[in-house]
Amino acid sequence: MRLTEDRISFIAHLLCEQSVKQGFITTPDMGRLLTDTKNIITAYCKLDDTVDDIVRKKIESHSRIIMEGSPEWDVMYKKYFQEEMHKLWK
Repeated sequence: MRLTEDRISFIAHLLCEQSVKQGFITTPDMGRLLTDTKNIITAYCKLDDTVDDIVRKKIESHSRIIMEGSPEWDVMYKKYFQEEMHKLWK
């Protein structure tokens, strides 16, 4: 998933502000909370990109050509994506 730094910052601010406002998180250092949240979102996005690359290579390695965007490609992509994410989140 490709997000700009501005979008990551916006999402991190929303998550942190609402979490503090709702009482889910209490912190004396909001800056640190924001920085950590941005780092986590960035890491997740990189993981998503890594898994995307792995899945695309897996689909391309089939003996016959499977056209991207076809229903078959979409089903395979979702299946392989879930499998790879499951492996990495263990």
